[in-house]
Amino acid sequence: MLDTPRLLLDQARLEANAARLRERAAALGVTFRPHFKTAKSVEVALVSHGGKPGPATVSTMKEAEALAAAGASRDMLLAATMIPARLPRAEALVRAYGGRLLLVVDSPEMAGLLDAAATAQSEVLVEVDSGEHRAGVPPEKAVAVARAIHGSRNLRLAGVMTHGGHSYGTDDPARLAEIAEDERAAAVSAASAIRAAGMPAEIVSVGSTPTLLHARHLEGVTDVRAGVSLFWDLAQMSRGLCGWDDLALSVLSTVIGHNRATQALILDAGALALSKDVTANAFAPGTAYGTLGDAETGAALPLHVTIVHQEHGTVPVPDESWFARFPVGSLVRVYPNHACLTAAGGYGAYDVIDGTGSSVARWSRVDGWH
Repeated sequence: MLDTPRLLLDQARLEANAARLRERAAALGVTFRPHFKTAKSVEVALVSHGGKPGPATVSTMKEAEALAAAGASRDMLLAATMIPARLPRAEALVRAYGGRLLLVVDSPEMAGLLDAAATAQSEVLVEVDSGEHRAGVPPEKAVAVARAIHGSRNLRLAGVMTHGGHSYGTDDPARLAEIAEDERAAAVSAASAIRAAGMPAEIVSVGSTPTLLHARHLEGVTDVRAGVSLFWDLAQMSRGLCGWDDLALSVLSTVIGHNRATQALILDAGALALSKDVTANAFAPGTAYGTLGDAETGAALPLHVTIVHQEHGTVPVPDESWFARFPVGSLVRVYPNHACLTAAGGYGAYDVIDGTGSSVARWSRVDGWH
């Protein structure tokens, strides 16, 4: 009998999702550089490229080190702004394994700090803000950052990157296509300005799941990054980007109690197991913290986790017949709002399942930063 909560990963759905993304990138004429921050698994990284090593995006040095050590990638882009304290690990990785580790900055100041701390050459991209306003510089200011990189002793300017994260704010396909074009145009215009100033911009990297799927074209772009679409989740489904049968990630949970006063099932999957993300509710009200599925088949149930405590999840039921259907000790799956945050909940590994819900493998996760 399995201890719970456990992180389940449907292998067939994962492989189908990865094939869809590879085909989409190929149709757009760009390199697929899947984001490792969602899966944090070497095995998933290999599946994303059809069982072979390939380009990757990472969010931490620990992820980059795991991919390099396993031979899963020799061409990585570290998408979070590099800092001097992290630079020795980046340099050590390239020395140990060779290949390419692209770093990112969005200010002349950080470029200067990295150059002063560097003991070897590093390839660096300028991060461009294409509308999300989280990080990056406006396209018209990219040249100033590029000059700081290009004029340094130890940094080599490799191009630009951007992330159209504001694409998650709509479920309108026409608007998503517009955001995808804004993302593309921002990156391409920044790269063009850098080249016009006499500096190199070999790489033009863009990416988010919605913009990859809705881009009209990616002329001038070299690679595209997307991560959550390998797994999908309720937030993506609420925006019409996938269907229930595409959801590859779920949390196996035990019914640990019946609260008859409030007419609810109590699960052992709470805030730590599911996260407190409720982003699906903007487009699918009532989703709450997750939707239940059958433990064996994954078939959707009309039940949702509406309250989460640290280790408890509360699932209201329409009538008392559900107590007999799900007795204390029975199992259910919970499909999460946001796969990235749920998977980061401290599980340490995936229980990989086949179409019958049977476990066929256990894949480790690369959690944490250090």
